[in-house]
Amino acid sequence: MYYILIYEYVADVLERRPAHREEHLALLRDLNARGIVPIAGAYDDPVDGASIVFLTDDPSVIDDFVAKDPYINNGLVASWRIRKWNVVIGG
Repeated sequence: MYYILIYEYVADVLERRPAHREEHLALLRDLNARGIVPIAGAYDDPVDGASIVFLTDDPSVIDDFVAKDPYINNGLVASWRIRKWNVVIGG
């Protein structure tokens, strides 16, 4: 099953992100290597949020990521939500 984790960033995310970026990306790289996060990335122009796609039968994996993500823990994410995604083409 696919899920999308949707982030809405705070206004000054570009100034605050560098201090936490490597730790955030390390978590995502690990999930990518395990086949759990096939794609992820921030929106561009404006950089006001991001989407992370999860491929898992266990949505608690997403909760675990959210609990560890330095972007959330350091206030770079104003709000977030998880949506189940019904993929009809690809995947």
